[in-house]
Amino acid sequence: MRTGALAFVVFVAAFAGAACADAPPAPVAAATTPATPTEAPARIVVAFANPAHSAPAPAGSTGNRYSGFGYSVSQSAEQQARRVAQVYALRAVASWPIEALAMHCVVFEITNGRPMADVLGALAKDSRVLLAQPLQQFHTLTDASAPAVSYNDPLYDLQTNLTTLGIARAHKRTQGAGLKVALIDTAVDAGHPDLRGRIVRSHSFVPEHAAAGSLRHGTAMAGLIAAVANNHIGIVGIAPLAQVEVFEACWQLQPDNDAAACNTFTLAQALAAALASGAPLVNLSIAGPSDPLLAALVEQGMKRGITFVGAVPAGPAGFPTSIPGVIAAGGSEHALPAGALAAPSQRVMTLRPAGQYDFESGSSVAAAEVTGVIALLMSAAPARLAPQAILALLHESTPTAVRSSEDPAPVDVNAALARLDAQNLRSSIAARNAP
Repeated sequence: MRTGALAFVVFVAAFAGAACADAPPAPVAAATTPATPTEAPARIVVAFANPAHSAPAPAGSTGNRYSGFGYSVSQSAEQQARRVAQVYALRAVASWPIEALAMHCVVFEITNGRPMADVLGALAKDSRVLLAQPLQQFHTLTDASAPAVSYNDPLYDLQTNLTTLGIARAHKRTQGAGLKVALIDTAVDAGHPDLRGRIVRSHSFVPEHAAAGSLRHGTAMAGLIAAVANNHIGIVGIAPLAQVEVFEACWQLQPDNDAAACNTFTLAQALAAALASGAPLVNLSIAGPSDPLLAALVEQGMKRGITFVGAVPAGPAGFPTSIPGVIAAGGSEHALPAGALAAPSQRVMTLRPAGQYDFESGSSVAAAEVTGVIALLMSAAPARLAPQAILALLHESTPTAVRSSEDPAPVDVNAALARLDAQNLRSSIAARNAP
């Protein structure tokens, strides 16, 4: 796709509402019975350049945009649409020109059963195409019901935090695929069935005698971020397709208790290794005093474009949330410091070692949830998002009056995703229209 073009890879139902609007396209027939993949091919919208004005034609010649009235489709745009349809096995079902964007939009059906994501990915690289996206569906907001959930995880109904955060709807857009999260915590039970395939590797910076049995807190945080979805087991993670790399820097203080401790030495080693891992997102569900060495490592990471999420402490801010640029997360049930992001933090269902599950509370939980939400945003973005861009997306998606209250509103991942898509589309159109 030429510079500035945008391809939204969002899985949607066939027979959806219009994705471009100016003069409306010809009506698309609706199915009278529930559609199956064999009955209703997936539909996409593809746009081609259709300049509003062209140089005058020679005297006596027939213009290439003659239609008898107004803005219409050029022969070049029509030819490009036909050629693209032939190459990608597409069938045009509706089309219309959009003068405001100098585009010719075509609704195509994918006729050969090829996955929509593959077709959109190929179109994104085609220089003839300005924009390619699914034909998406929209709804009125009167008496709206919750989106249909297709999870088969038996404990999903106990995950009220996911309902509060709107995760089921967000998962229609992204599930964190291709994104690696660095988790600096206790060790994690990588053999937990709900983490199968999610833990890419683990590193330990804790002496063996202290590390023995230290799995509770790290396993709980990993489950909140990336527990496998739709595996007929347990729960759903916020970013269930994200991968987690574990950096063990903390050790459990008592058996069957989440309390754990770390120190400057173990955390410094873990932070240095996390920076070297290439992970763009680091979770620090810990808190403690300000620490110059640890602050220097975090600041170095932020210079490299790495995003850090820390838990808001009960007392004065220290490491890591006092470091400018670190995203602070706390419970939506309590008043939070200015600028902190909120997420549910009380009795949130997550993982325990040895294939177990239990409820967890505290700002560590909120930090892990916000980390999962940011993983969804990063996965959906066409380029790496800087920490300030992430904060802007999440803060601007929450009304100021609610955000500053004593009972702060949880982050709205769906509003943030919508803002991200709108920004990308504006950038695409601006780049295309630049001199």
